[in-house]
Amino acid sequence: MCTTCGCSSGGGVRLLTVGHGHGHRHPHPHGSHDQYGHEHHEHDHDHEFTQVQFVEPADGGQRTIELQQKVLAKNDQLAAVNREWLRGRGILAVNLMSSPGAGKTTLLERTTRDLSERIPISVVEGDQETALDASRMLRAGSPVVQINTGVGCHLDAEMLAKALRSLDPPAGSIVMIENVGNLVCPALFDLGEQARVVLASTTEGGDKPLKYPHMFRQADLVLLNKTDLLPYIDFDVREYASGLRKVTPDALLLQISATTGEGMHAWYDWLRRRTPVPPD
Repeated sequence: MCTTCGCSSGGGVRLLTVGHGHGHRHPHPHGSHDQYGHEHHEHDHDHEFTQVQFVEPADGGQRTIELQQKVLAKNDQLAAVNREWLRGRGILAVNLMSSPGAGKTTLLERTTRDLSERIPISVVEGDQETALDASRMLRAGSPVVQINTGVGCHLDAEMLAKALRSLDPPAGSIVMIENVGNLVCPALFDLGEQARVVLASTTEGGDKPLKYPHMFRQADLVLLNKTDLLPYIDFDVREYASGLRKVTPDALLLQISATTGEGMHAWYDWLRRRTPVPPD
């Protein structure tokens, strides 16, 4: 049991790699290791649907960590390794967080279709169960890894490290991390990302920044989605922006509709400005 948030931090987490169903080769020197100490061999992969169980206690029971500080300290150490790995390859990793149903997957589908010809985009999907979102991203054209957390309510740095090894994203690309739908616990766990984006939607109501201040204080960018519905619902954008400024005065707020494309150019510009130039 994870004492930081109360979720199970061990049993039942699965890494699902979903692909196009064709074999491809990743050349690695025999017996070499990456920065995570993971041994690579030259091999072919058939990524029709590969399921890897990777964090299951040997006795099938729960693991108890006594101090919250220990949980976060270990996670922060792994996050620092992830961040250095990404920096060394010139990869932008974006931690996308929201409540369930805010439109994260729809946002990523449109972003992939609009940007992937210019900037390669890989996706890490975090959900408690199913590979439904991974299948959607695959159809949109993104390499994708699905992490099922079981009863866990957030991704952590160790999960992302394993996903990055599976994705092997190219230099100068973007890795979009769709965190588990939750406005509390994902904000507590550094994954090693370079940017945190909170996606809110007009259908959730305008009080979320005030109710969940820690999440919004962590954001480098807040996207207000589903603006195409404003004529049909009771939502005051100015009131929402005022509440957000009370929580985090310097927050950048962009209004978008991932369904119609309204405002998406500003989101794309934000991503392009932060995508590193590939190292020589």
